[in-house]
Amino acid sequence: MSKKVKKVTPLMQQYNRIKTKYPDALLLFRVGDFYETFGEDAIKTARILNIVLTSRNNGGEPIELAGFPHHSMNTYLPKLVKAGERVAICDQLEDPKQTKTIVKRGVTELITPGVALNDEVLQSKSNNFLAAVTVNKNIYGVAFLDISTGEFLVSQGSREEIDKLLQNFNPSEVLINRKDKTLLREDFPYDLPYFFLEDWVFQIDFARESLLKHFKINSLKGFGIEKLEESITAAGAILHYLEETQHHKVDHIAGISRIVDEDHVWMDRFTVRNLELYQALSSGAVTLIDVIDQTTTAMGGRMLKRWLAFPLKNKQQIERRHDIVEFFTKSSETLNAIKLEFKRMSDLERLVSKVAVGKICPREVVQLKNSLEAIDPVKIIAEDSGNKALQSLGDNLNACTHLTSLIKESIDEEAPVNILKGRTIAAGYNSELDELRGLANSGKEYLDNMLARHTEETGITSLKIASNNVFGYYIEVRNTHKDKVPEEWIRKQTLVNAERYITEELKEYESKILGAEERINALQQELFYKIVQEIVPFIKVIQNNAQLIGQLDCLISFAAHAVQSNYVRPRLLEGDALEIIGGRHPVIEKMLPADKPYIPNDVLLDRDQQQVIMITGPNMSGKSAILRQTALIVLLAQMGSFVPATDVKMGIVDKIFTRVGASDNISQGESTFMTEMNESASILNNISKGSLVLLDEIGRGTSTYDGISIAWAITEYLHEHPYMPKTLFATHYHELNEMTEMFDRIKNFNVEVKELKDKVLFMRKLIPGGSHHSFGIHVAKMAGMPQQVIKKANKILKRLEKSHQQEDSKKVLQNTQEEEMQLSFFNLDDPLLQNIKEEILMVDIDTLTPVEALMKLNEIKRMLQGK
Repeated sequence: MSKKVKKVTPLMQQYNRIKTKYPDALLLFRVGDFYETFGEDAIKTARILNIVLTSRNNGGEPIELAGFPHHSMNTYLPKLVKAGERVAICDQLEDPKQTKTIVKRGVTELITPGVALNDEVLQSKSNNFLAAVTVNKNIYGVAFLDISTGEFLVSQGSREEIDKLLQNFNPSEVLINRKDKTLLREDFPYDLPYFFLEDWVFQIDFARESLLKHFKINSLKGFGIEKLEESITAAGAILHYLEETQHHKVDHIAGISRIVDEDHVWMDRFTVRNLELYQALSSGAVTLIDVIDQTTTAMGGRMLKRWLAFPLKNKQQIERRHDIVEFFTKSSETLNAIKLEFKRMSDLERLVSKVAVGKICPREVVQLKNSLEAIDPVKIIAEDSGNKALQSLGDNLNACTHLTSLIKESIDEEAPVNILKGRTIAAGYNSELDELRGLANSGKEYLDNMLARHTEETGITSLKIASNNVFGYYIEVRNTHKDKVPEEWIRKQTLVNAERYITEELKEYESKILGAEERINALQQELFYKIVQEIVPFIKVIQNNAQLIGQLDCLISFAAHAVQSNYVRPRLLEGDALEIIGGRHPVIEKMLPADKPYIPNDVLLDRDQQQVIMITGPNMSGKSAILRQTALIVLLAQMGSFVPATDVKMGIVDKIFTRVGASDNISQGESTFMTEMNESASILNNISKGSLVLLDEIGRGTSTYDGISIAWAITEYLHEHPYMPKTLFATHYHELNEMTEMFDRIKNFNVEVKELKDKVLFMRKLIPGGSHHSFGIHVAKMAGMPQQVIKKANKILKRLEKSHQQEDSKKVLQNTQEEEMQLSFFNLDDPLLQNIKEEILMVDIDTLTPVEALMKLNEIKRMLQGK
């Protein structure tokens, strides 16, 4: 018997054919006024969107179905993309009325987490990067594209360099070669949103050709990436992916820039994480960006994150930023005037990107015009400021007055979001449109005149003119007057109490009105498209404006924060010294209660006399805060910001390394100690002459002997290294205090603590000299440790301190233990004690309840008392 072949409806045949081309995307399939999903897609969609899952008949076989109205696309699409889904939008490619067969359909857009233009998906002050990573013989290439702003960046280098960039840029999607997926997952062992492409996409010739074709050039030399083959390959993969996702209009991607490591302070991903620059280590914690970001515009917010990830090394560039910040700290009037103009600005970068891809709506064109109009006053203020750096920035701003005039003349100030739902083109811009609008708007007056005329001619006082969707306009006559109806009126509908008629005049009027409305919509769309095309040549100029406004917004943010938080301008020196007077931690300072001032500290590091500072002191005393604030002050200074201190004099730092806290990497099979050693090795292998190294509690992940040995060896290595990097080393190993006697440039400091009877006060002040005990037992007491444990710990500590020799500690512990023993059940001949021993040994501690334990204790007590 032959196997019965399942019947599939023509609609599902079409769906299956299209779905085969997009197997890893949710296919939103347009059916009439709805977008439908089927099968597994429907199950997933219903779960993500929390909508009803139903089923439909597919040739006798039910199939899961979930859908939503097409006009709800902007509500539901962002939810799918934010859930990490790739979404293929399949639209009807012809008018269903024009065909007798099944409507043609095709995918018009593929939206993925890394390729999104929808405002609901994007965060205004964060870039949404698509990345591509490739590797060849240990040389890694990476490219980053934000299609919503047109920023296209590439870099090439070691695994560590690319690792750091991936952490800084935090891409929403990462393209990699399918054949390299195992290798790259091992190289970057954290949760990256990978998408795999075939091998041929990552061929250098194909990639180079894609870039040359896109930028319409003959060579990549102008972009400075001609010889960076791995970078070119990654960038080419991104352009191919845009084609694959149906993004063909990408004129706003007008250039490609190289991220030059030599221009910026090097921070590995451990340092970026440890300093909590823009990602907190614990949920709810406050980051540096949270504290310093006072930007007004979306462009400024995104740029501030970039500046934070890439502090400058060029002294002139840093001082140019400091000059502008200083100007604004002294001129609050100018600062407020510019901030006022910034508040009028929408996101210029993303608006102009929508122009390029043809997805800008009428209201957004008005926002673009308003934003450009706000540039002119900013330009004038900057040019008249008398500050050279600010004047230069103002000179480069372009108010695009021709474009703003065009938009003002052509687009209605109250233009709608949807071009079909309101007045988009301004009155007076197009004479035909004005005439059609006059005709459409004069309808009520015309019908009122017609009604008055017919009432007079027929003598029917209750005449009514109205319309419905079935047969358009009609005249309604009540049955009591139907004998007065003229012969030329055509009866169209009979009701219980009335008759409805049409006339030639009414039909002519109706076709004229309906024709006018259709023509108005068509003409508005045609004119709007032409106006948008006239904006396209200004894309590059507007992008440049957006960059300059972003820079100015960042600098104004620095100035406003400096005034509010009492920051000072750092003084940049030619040498390598770092001198911080009254330094404060920018985040902790903000988090403290108003009545609790932050205790400032001084730090002096140089390569002549005080290269390494060993900081001892108890836990909770503030050692880590001093380390972190030193790094953050340097970082803020080289971003161009003022700093939280009384005074700072510093040479340019080219690398910042931190090894702070014990962050396990157990998911990758690494212990705390292994992670610590990996991070420490990375520091020792990459230090430079201008490095700042911050080490916190190195060696505590292993035994005391090992820990002290490793901490000593690392400190000695840093001291003896020809580069002599400036180093702060916080430790609880007091034995390291002895290093200052053996090494010239190692100095001991401790965080001051005051002892009051049985408790301690943390003074948070860094003072010269080493600390000789850790107050760990006091901290344990503060944490609520049981009294019994605290007493025992104190006894052992006193004996250890008496011994003075670490190697005798085991013996000391044993002696302490023996003294604590009042009875040795194993060396006594007393029968009573033998009985007590047996009683205790018979007790099953695992199942003993508290009440039973008390009863047993009471029984033993009675035995001892002879009862």
